[in-house]
Amino acid sequence: MSLLSFGFNHRRTPISVLERAALDESSLAAVVATAEASQDISEHLVIATCNRTEIYAEVSAFHGAVADLTEALTSSTGITHEDLKEHVDLHYGDAAVGHVFNVAAGLDSMAVGESQILGQLRAALARAQAEGHVGSHLNSLVQQALRTGKQVHAETAIDEVSRSLVSAGLDRAGEHVGPLEQAHVLVVGAGSMSALAATTAQRRGVSRLTVVNRTHERGVALAERVGGGARPLEELGKALADADVVISCTGSSGLAIGLADVADAQVSRVGREQVYLDLALPHDIAHEVDDLTGVTRIGLEELGRVLGPQGVLPEVEQARDIVGAAVTRHLGERAASIAAPTVRALRSAAQQVVESELARLDQRTPEMSPEDREEVGRAVHRIVDKLLHQPTVRAKELAVDGRFGEYEDALRQLFDLHAEGSQL
Repeated sequence: MSLLSFGFNHRRTPISVLERAALDESSLAAVVATAEASQDISEHLVIATCNRTEIYAEVSAFHGAVADLTEALTSSTGITHEDLKEHVDLHYGDAAVGHVFNVAAGLDSMAVGESQILGQLRAALARAQAEGHVGSHLNSLVQQALRTGKQVHAETAIDEVSRSLVSAGLDRAGEHVGPLEQAHVLVVGAGSMSALAATTAQRRGVSRLTVVNRTHERGVALAERVGGGARPLEELGKALADADVVISCTGSSGLAIGLADVADAQVSRVGREQVYLDLALPHDIAHEVDDLTGVTRIGLEELGRVLGPQGVLPEVEQARDIVGAAVTRHLGERAASIAAPTVRALRSAAQQVVESELARLDQRTPEMSPEDREEVGRAVHRIVDKLLHQPTVRAKELAVDGRFGEYEDALRQLFDLHAEGSQL
């Protein structure tokens, strides 16, 4: 078995394609069902965030698994085979392991070092566990990746140098509406990203903060946590007219704020500058609002350009060192677990031969003293241990390199082994 990472993320995929690849509950269930039915996939989980839709899977056959996952995404989303071929981000084997660790550490995020991905990956794992789609290999991988991500945030200053999408958006908003300390911010939605937006805005010292959510009670609860106010969804139009900066991330499959909504708000505002920060995927706010006088729409694509590459920062390099060491440890542990059943079977077979021959020696040499018999036993065991040392070391080395299969088959054939839990 080898790990496969397959899907779309902001690094290789335009936002327009990422929007079509976004998974709602129905399409997520369809992707999971296709992966579950694949003969070449034994374990899998799906992570879907505002800038990535990826499947991590333990696979027995690379090409078969890729074909099945291609079918899963193209049949369940608006992605075409041409889009997938051009933009899919695919990692296999050790590279896939490294990718998962980088994702957990925030090193593959649009806002490098952001910590929200830890919660998203943990939620994806919990869902896959509850549905019985992950086993020992994938569970161990993701658990270690999550621990490494926490270690990166605890031991480096990456949180201080990485700006979140919200912070970057608020910086841009301030360029249009003036000091945030004098701005009224409206947050549409009450999910995890909306909570992050509200908290960040509150910490930036905005003048007023209002939350509007489809379920009013959840909006009220979020507003109370951040010292803001809440309005029911029926008052969205009035709330838009009052707000200088609107942040939307509802997770809705359709538009949350249309062109007519913003045009009406502008009439009430008599043309005063207004910024719409769209953090949703698919997008919440009609792109056309950017054409209205006095209105600026900032989406994920624009924020990606604002954040830019941050790979040369020393804090990022320190994080990469931590991730690199963790990946090496995991690969070593994984290799040992792959080789372990065959190594155990080989040593068990050798032990049986030793015990059989020593028992026969006992019968043929009754005159041998207990001391001599014990010394002979130790000598035989030492000889067997030395004979098995190199095959054992070689088995682990080949497992690390991903070339253990043929070696395992040769050992089983030569020594007539029956290794329970073997990879073959």
